[in-house]
Amino acid sequence: MNVVIVGTGYVGLVTGACIATGDHEVTCLDIDEEKIAALSNGVIPIHEPGLDALVEQGVAGGNLAFSTDADAVVPGADVVFIAVGTPAGLNGQPQLDAVFASVDSVATRLGAGATIVIKSTVPIGTNSAVSDRVREVRGDDEISVVSNPEFLRQGAAVSDFLNPDRIVIGAWDEESTQRIIDLYASVIDDSAPRLATDPPSAELIKYAANSFLAVKLSFVNEIADLCEQTGASIAEVTAGMGTDPRIGNAFLNPGPGYGGSCFPKDTSALLRASQGAGAPSRIVAAAIDANRTRRRHMADRVMVHFDAGTTPVVAVLGVTFKANTDDVRESPAIDIVHGLMRAGATVKVYDPEGMEGARRAIGEDPLCGSVEEAVEGADALVIATEWDEFAKLDLRAVSERMKGSMLFDFRNIFDPSDAAEAGMTYYSIGRPIRN
Repeated sequence: MNVVIVGTGYVGLVTGACIATGDHEVTCLDIDEEKIAALSNGVIPIHEPGLDALVEQGVAGGNLAFSTDADAVVPGADVVFIAVGTPAGLNGQPQLDAVFASVDSVATRLGAGATIVIKSTVPIGTNSAVSDRVREVRGDDEISVVSNPEFLRQGAAVSDFLNPDRIVIGAWDEESTQRIIDLYASVIDDSAPRLATDPPSAELIKYAANSFLAVKLSFVNEIADLCEQTGASIAEVTAGMGTDPRIGNAFLNPGPGYGGSCFPKDTSALLRASQGAGAPSRIVAAAIDANRTRRRHMADRVMVHFDAGTTPVVAVLGVTFKANTDDVRESPAIDIVHGLMRAGATVKVYDPEGMEGARRAIGEDPLCGSVEEAVEGADALVIATEWDEFAKLDLRAVSERMKGSMLFDFRNIFDPSDAAEAGMTYYSIGRPIRN
């Protein structure tokens, strides 16, 4: 098929590069001329493992191209994916301006029988609104609109796309559903479950899935706090929970709270939708509040160990919201840095991939060029993101560079006994203190 991807952000670029591995011709379309020029020259604007090689492969094979010219690429398309951003507004509702602008741009250019696929995360009812919009601008019913939500984890997006645990297709007619199934046939193995449903259900599946995971994370963080007050070990508790197949092991790792571009936005959107529909989700509301409170107070866990009026030097390793991405949006690590700075600490920050985002979020002064520079002379060390690079640190060498000995492992990446052997006083999440 001839496929056009509107939007070259995280979802659009991954989608385009992965679909190009099949028997399709893919063009990624964007209004950002500078970004398209960079992509055409092999410069990938985001850090996502495996994506650069996939883009290079697609371009070299002639299956993947980049353009700003809608007139040139849209008319011949069989399928157009809308993969533009839907940022949360002040009221928590997703902003759909870019979605409808994209629909307006492609609807009149498409030939009869083409399909528009909404890949962006959008509220329930968007498919119907887009369908109405398409009929309005075209004056006919010759274009179908399908919902096909993405379930990509940053840091594993390429693998998630090519080896999905499910493909959700929301359409009102079997022909449109089959077209998307056929599209994926040469890209994704047949073993991946295809769930064909109606558009409202497909839209809600995305929000419900992410909100459930956010609830799970907030729950395990509260259990970790209970462990700290009772002497229990969160590692033992979650091991016992995870063996129950009704619960599973995923998303049972405690930490400083969830962040990123999806969970905060999607939980807020589901909450607003539920309130608007007269079926308010109190559980999601509680998870949002618990996460917000947790992130706000993580810095206090460090500063409580220093006398008021002192200016401790605190090294913070990690600013991205998770490992294997350069995304600092809604990152708990950024909240920790801001909290430490407000409390009077001198903060030194390092991250393997997130320094540009950190520069925008916290400024230039706290940034360091290496782990060694960050920990040199520090009174305390905070692990804020679970990068493998940090988990492999020689803690004894780190301790020797530091002035103090406190290690706050907010991702539980170290064995407490290893930290103790390195001469460090070790604080983690939900585990006994070791020194």
